[in-house]
Amino acid sequence: KQWYQRRVAITAGDVPEWMTSEHMTGTTIMAVEFADGVVFGADSRTSTGTYVANRVTDKLTQVSDKIYCCRSGSAADTQAIADYVKFYLDLHENETNEEPSVEIASKMFQLLCYNNRDHLSASIICAGWDKVKGGQVYCLPLGGMCVRMPFAIGGSGSTYIYGHCDNTYKEGMSEEECLKFVSDAVALAMHRDGSSGGMIRLAVLTKDGCKRMNIPGNQLPTFWSK
Repeated sequence: KQWYQRRVAITAGDVPEWMTSEHMTGTTIMAVEFADGVVFGADSRTSTGTYVANRVTDKLTQVSDKIYCCRSGSAADTQAIADYVKFYLDLHENETNEEPSVEIASKMFQLLCYNNRDHLSASIICAGWDKVKGGQVYCLPLGGMCVRMPFAIGGSGSTYIYGHCDNTYKEGMSEEECLKFVSDAVALAMHRDGSSGGMIRLAVLTKDGCKRMNIPGNQLPTFWSK
């Protein structure tokens, strides 16, 4: 009898939201240029409606040796796009015998996001280092626009920190200053945004490669709320 009642309830649509909602990296992502490269940061929460499906997601995805992307939106859509870009960048590198530039990678992301804008939910930050222009950050919001910026923020948590970022950012910051800028901004967004949480994942990408760091949830920067 219980099995029959459960089956009737499911067919009638009377199910919890988290059982039918799409997996979303409802999130806070960020990247900043500095003299020797770029600094990335992101939270680690993946949500399905109001249910936290994964609290240790890695939203910093490598697409080439010195190019990464930060993903927000539908987890499935952004993972698929990153896989496509990684494949085409590998193909490009094999054909030219040169490392792909960050601009080329950003244009590949733009092509996929713009041409499929009616079917995808994907907001991406593409950033990395190349020998031509050094460290670069490209912002690709929903719809497929692509703009180079000195720093970029994205995801649901970014709406809470635009004022903080505009007030705090300054040109010529060092690697240590960029790490503090990113970690503080992401922590502030996580404090306010219910779809952001978990831990902070950080990465520093230079000509020498990528250095990854993590800030556990019990060691996040604290502010007046402490």
